[in-house]
Amino acid sequence: MKRFIPFVKSDPTVAVIRLSGMIGSGPRAQLSDEAMAPVIERAFRRGKPAAVALVINSPGGSPVQSALIGARIRRLAEEKKIPVHAFVEDVAASGGYWLACAADDIRADYGSIVGSIGVISAGFGAHELLARQGIERRVYTAGQSKSMLDPFKPEDEADVARLRVILEDMHTGFKEWVTARRGDKLATDRDLFTGDIWLGGKAIEVGLIDALGHMEPTMKDLYGDKVRFARYGRKRSIFQRFGATLIHDALTGFEERAAYARFGL
Repeated sequence: MKRFIPFVKSDPTVAVIRLSGMIGSGPRAQLSDEAMAPVIERAFRRGKPAAVALVINSPGGSPVQSALIGARIRRLAEEKKIPVHAFVEDVAASGGYWLACAADDIRADYGSIVGSIGVISAGFGAHELLARQGIERRVYTAGQSKSMLDPFKPEDEADVARLRVILEDMHTGFKEWVTARRGDKLATDRDLFTGDIWLGGKAIEVGLIDALGHMEPTMKDLYGDKVRFARYGRKRSIFQRFGATLIHDALTGFEERAAYARFGL
């Protein structure tokens, strides 16, 4: 009630945004700019929060969606002049670490996995299987690169070379974002952009995070014991609650499980 009484100072509020899961595209992805935009906007605009806390648990995903979400957080933080703090749970790797870098400082648990500053592209090749089954692949294109990396055709060295250029360009953008956000905090005696990962304590040593710490006690240390928490996250639709997207959710779950498994989780 304090906030409705004139001349009585209200207790500070920290808006908590949960960023959890794989980063993909579209409204049904666990994390995407389209899905998270309303959540992030409400967190920054509702009730004049003293700070925004990002609680992150993500093995990564789409580079573009990571950049869009990160850029949205930075725009609102600068527009509203609100400090942003990131807290890593199990993992903030690849795109997950991109999101963490949108904060002004990053904290993690001693066992949190951080880093994986790189770009990956994975696929499969099934041309030999088709040949053994007596199936012939027929592809017609206008433009020599339209069937690039077709999994049903033998791998083409020119296609791989083009893909490597694209991946290197994406990697350069990732490195520039981390360097711009972490600045002089980053260790200069080693290469941090190889795709390697670190646990919390080691991540402090190389400058990828600032300290060990959990969200609630850290926010109380910074904003007082009477700080209030307003939590924001995606709401499941009525169809999702009753299993109408069971097949999609199952496939997404397998993909997400595989992504976390890369980090032993």
